[in-house]
Amino acid sequence: MRDLIEIGKIVKTIGLKGRLKVLSYCESAEVLETLTDVFIGDDEDHVTSFSVKRVAIKYRSFFLDLEGIDTLESAVQLVGRSVFTPSEDLSDGEYYWKDIIGLDVVTEEGQELGRLTTIVPTGSNDVYVCNNGEREILIPAFDDVVKKIDIEKGIMIVMLPEGL
Repeated sequence: MRDLIEIGKIVKTIGLKGRLKVLSYCESAEVLETLTDVFIGDDEDHVTSFSVKRVAIKYRSFFLDLEGIDTLESAVQLVGRSVFTPSEDLSDGEYYWKDIIGLDVVTEEGQELGRLTTIVPTGSNDVYVCNNGEREILIPAFDDVVKKIDIEKGIMIVMLPEGL
């Protein structure tokens, strides 16, 4: 099986001709602009491939028109499913959820905060959930907070805002 990356979740249909609205998990619209094929399913082991006719990007969502999905009835069956793309189709230099979940999180001063367990997409930015077994720390995914990500060392270095 291909190495797939989840790039969004289908949240609803738009119109009568099978257009799908997808909540985007991508930080960059650049990834979406080059989509030619997507895989849709409940998880990456149970997907169906679709050719992309058109992608329209709007804020933290994108709209998909797919080959073979051209009626409201066919589109409704895909609502709630995840959208995947092969990892080799994505840009270098970006970190994807599967790459950073599980990283150890430490402050610039070396204080161990715990492990990144979950990522919560919000309207404006992602929030990293760090858990040390006793408490959760919610870390906004901003450049001035997340200072360094080192996948090879398995570490994320952060500068916590006051109050966290």
